[in-house]
Amino acid sequence: MNSYDVIIIGSGPGGYVAAIRCAQLGMKTAIIEKYATLGGTCLNVGCIPSKALLDSSEHFNNAKHTFGEHGIELKDLKANLKQMIQRKNDVVSQTCAGVKFLMDKNKIDVHLGLGSFIDKNNLKVTAADGKETKIKGKNIIIATGSKPASLPFISIDKKRIITSTEALKMKEIPKHLIVIGGGVIGMELGSVYGRLGAKVSVVEYMDSIIPTMDKSLGKELQKSLKKIGFEFFLKHKVTGVENLGKEVVVKAENAKGETVEIKGDYVLVSIGRKAYTDGLNAAAAGVKVTDRGQIEVNDHLQTAVPHIYAIGDVVKGAMLAHKAEEEGVFVAETIAGQKPHINYLLIPGVVYTWPEVAAVGYTEEQLKEQGRAYKVGKFPFLASGRARASMDTDGMVKVLADASTDEILGVHMIGPRTADMIAEAVVAMEFRASAEDIARMSHAHPTYTEVFKEACLAATDNRALHI
Repeated sequence: MNSYDVIIIGSGPGGYVAAIRCAQLGMKTAIIEKYATLGGTCLNVGCIPSKALLDSSEHFNNAKHTFGEHGIELKDLKANLKQMIQRKNDVVSQTCAGVKFLMDKNKIDVHLGLGSFIDKNNLKVTAADGKETKIKGKNIIIATGSKPASLPFISIDKKRIITSTEALKMKEIPKHLIVIGGGVIGMELGSVYGRLGAKVSVVEYMDSIIPTMDKSLGKELQKSLKKIGFEFFLKHKVTGVENLGKEVVVKAENAKGETVEIKGDYVLVSIGRKAYTDGLNAAAAGVKVTDRGQIEVNDHLQTAVPHIYAIGDVVKGAMLAHKAEEEGVFVAETIAGQKPHINYLLIPGVVYTWPEVAAVGYTEEQLKEQGRAYKVGKFPFLASGRARASMDTDGMVKVLADASTDEILGVHMIGPRTADMIAEAVVAMEFRASAEDIARMSHAHPTYTEVFKEACLAATDNRALHI
């Protein structure tokens, strides 16, 4: 039986990054992966493929709506969905091959099959052909991730009633896609098909889309998505979904208690994700699983068994690839006897629609709840020369700063390339910068990042220059 310093169950961003960091720190490391390819949800059916399709559909949308204004004339524009999906598959294959390369480079043993606990140190790996291998680990990291969640009365048939996984390999562009859930995944995948010509109806239980983010971002995103033909049914509770063959009917109850029927040809169920521990046999190791299916951990990401850790989507907190990566490094360094630290408040959240949405720190709603005195600085992309040059004038940047110290408490952006811009806000907040600190930094002109500087100027005695 092979014995290791660390065994990681799951090869998503959390698992494979943890494995690399453990190997870098001199530990004999193994990783177990149930599927034939490495990379988990994120690389195979999540972050990477969705970004590939978002990019293709955004090119198509621009060609259709803005190229003429740019002086680029096209005839007979067509969306070739098959080719888009093929390109997406190529991107995924290259990225997964990259993870395999990193495992080989760092001399990490890869065991393909379902990993399950025999006891607190021994694991069984069951390969697809039923062959069993036993391995032993001094330390074990559970990084088994999550799966799409559903509602008990919805039968996902993967044909007309689909999850994000099926939405990434459609055979045709829907005529009318009904999206249940106005969160990140629903808005991103809805955008892909909305740009390609589908009518998109969003049914959301809360009173705004992307409800976990600052309210102002949901409002702005809703305005932008309406321009590409989205319609929204907010404060609607879904009560039934039925596949009638070529048509799907969604029934929902509005705020007044009336039943609303929406008919389309596809329904995307995107009401979030749930932790995945099927087949893990956690109880055999003494690892506790909560009612929500999450692994219970302390502040050091240890389970009830001190040498068994858990990271990523399978534990509490935001289900983000970069949060899982941070946790993977944190656990590897903890095992090595170091004293790492994660500030969860400063893990940014991003929605890759167009305009992009990005945020870090506290929302305005949270600061009100805390009773904290704060200042607000806002600046619109409409006033940015760079945004006008690229015809991306939707959106704004909002900076929340402490009323007395001027320390930045939260940054909320919606606009072009905000997914990359948010990194500046994260750096600022990691160093506990004030809004004035950013306002005094020279930002290249013309760039989108000037909008962040101007919002910081607005938060500092309302002295934005270009508005």
